[in-house]
Amino acid sequence: MNARVLDGEIINTRLDDVRAYEGVRTRRMLAFVVDYIIVALLTIPFAILVFFLGLLTLGLGWMLFGVLVPAVAILYIWNTLGSADQATTGMKMMGIRLDRLDGRPIDGLTAVVHSVLFWAGNVILSPLVLLVTLFSDRKRTLHDLLLGTVVSRTGR
Repeated sequence: MNARVLDGEIINTRLDDVRAYEGVRTRRMLAFVVDYIIVALLTIPFAILVFFLGLLTLGLGWMLFGVLVPAVAILYIWNTLGSADQATTGMKMMGIRLDRLDGRPIDGLTAVVHSVLFWAGNVILSPLVLLVTLFSDRKRTLHDLLLGTVVSRTGR
């Protein structure tokens, strides 16, 4: 049995401990900034490749510029959030990770869908999507609620 007792309360998993969610909202926003600085830096070499591809194809390759940033972001999310660490580089720096409530690991597809739902929520609701964290249990956002995921501290 993996249960442990904290102040007389039985805690079955790490996700049942309220301390796992202390400061998650702030850490999550800072991780977002770090991650998209990384995505911007990763886009530069790919943009150079697309530029030269456009020269070789007499301008046809330059149409890839329209999907370059989303493609780089999706590859970044797939390879970091969908890895065994279940965290992007920014999330690792902030000491948080994405977990599924059913206990299964996050795979690449779930990570990408999580990110796409985040962006779709921001397009529709603007930054109001973060207001959900003020009223939900475990400081979950709208896309977390839809996917059955939660962001928690790694060291807790």
